[in-house]
Amino acid sequence: MKRWMLTGLVVAAALPAAARAQTVDVTVLAASCATCHGPGLRGSGAIPSLRGKHAVDIASTLRAFQSGERPATIMTRLSKGWSSAEIDALAAKLGSAQ
Repeated sequence: MKRWMLTGLVVAAALPAAARAQTVDVTVLAASCATCHGPGLRGSGAIPSLRGKHAVDIASTLRAFQSGERPATIMTRLSKGWSSAEIDALAAKLGSAQ
């Protein structure tokens, strides 16, 4: 039994941190963005387009909504429930949807 535990620890230590990290699935969050941002995330009325935005800019904006630095009615409320990992994953997904 000790041998298996030791083997498991050695293998886990040998894996890169990214391989051990849990992947955050933001498929539902990303799909819900079209509700306000419109089809293809091209914007809708006063709601800005997300199409063509870089992931780092999207993440920065989401964090500004979350902190209250950038006031908004809906985005402030939505972003408060998201973890940092969810924000990064969502920004990466939306940033690549061009």
